[in-house]
Amino acid sequence: MSAPWAAIGVPIDSVGRAGGTEGAPAAVREHGLLARIGAQDRGDLDVRIRGDERDLATGVVGLADTLSMTKAVRSAVRDAVAGGARPLVLGGCCALVPGALAGLRDAAGALGVAYLDGHVDVYDGWASPTGEGADMPMSVALGLGPAAWVQAAGGASAAPAGFVVLGARDPEEVHDIADLRAGALADIEVLGPDELRATGLAAAGAGAAQRLAADGGRFWVHLDVDVLDERAMPATDYLMPGGLQRDELAALLRPLGASPGLAGLSLGCLNPEKDPDGSYTEMTCALLAGALGPE
Repeated sequence: MSAPWAAIGVPIDSVGRAGGTEGAPAAVREHGLLARIGAQDRGDLDVRIRGDERDLATGVVGLADTLSMTKAVRSAVRDAVAGGARPLVLGGCCALVPGALAGLRDAAGALGVAYLDGHVDVYDGWASPTGEGADMPMSVALGLGPAAWVQAAGGASAAPAGFVVLGARDPEEVHDIADLRAGALADIEVLGPDELRATGLAAAGAGAAQRLAADGGRFWVHLDVDVLDERAMPATDYLMPGGLQRDELAALLRPLGASPGLAGLSLGCLNPEKDPDGSYTEMTCALLAGALGPE
């Protein structure tokens, strides 16, 4: 029997101002996701990211708050896993990922990552066009930097060979990280929407789950809603064409959610301010309930 879910809210937005994705944990709760999957609610962490200036040493906006948030998420996830639960980390933006992966590593050892996102998210602080923490969570988790953030996460929590990216398609990012992809990150697997469709969405999800859970391994799923096409998900801050449709994402998520190796999941980049009638929040909750709910 799978471990029960424990929901942990992380109301942050790495732009450094109030609002935006900070409201997502509350919105998801209001739509009843936790009841649908039988999750215990552990409340929201007392974290926010404030400040719009880039740190002079790292280039990261709101660095001090980002580091304290990472430590808080790391501790909360570690405690949940040590207590026999599977964390459901409700963001907020993707800057929560290093803390979540670090907490799982602390409690359960090495892990893989299935990253469902329109981006690979491996910028460093100065290469990032914005300096926002949401541009670089997997750079931190892989131990590449920024160094102060890697230190706050207790070092690397994932390895390139165990990092599978599903749905990335940002052409600017592809150009910007080309040298990394040819060097330090040559072992990561990145499948864009067209490649996923060529394989079949369900087959691609099953293949990723099988790879990451091989030999009893455990893995984390991170879902950034910008993996969806901008017309299918306008309630996010990073709108791009060419993404997945709702039914495609559902097919991709199901085998990941059903895998015995699934150790936890995080949700990022849903912006309720762009969803006045709640329909896209409801769609997100339905997708997660379909993947994580009781069989």
